[in-house]
Amino acid sequence: MTCPFLAYRSEANDRQFDEPRAYCEAAEQFVQPMRADICNDRYDLSHDEHCEIYLEHADEVPAGTETGDETENAGQSAGDDA
Repeated sequence: MTCPFLAYRSEANDRQFDEPRAYCEAAEQFVQPMRADICNDRYDLSHDEHCEIYLEHADEVPAGTETGDETENAGQSAGDDA
């Protein structure tokens, strides 16, 4: 399960990207690929244990998104192999 604050954006400020980039909605900024690994719970990391941004904003998680009902990133595969 991915972090409910993680989104992938293909553009920002009238700029188009070749590949969607990881964006943290809690921090309101794009994040580095290594942080996105935490957001995506890769390499035995877990966003709800290892991400200080998530931990600071955990009380803002929309209802139902931490129970597997998340659909915003469904089918999103950008960066899965990064």
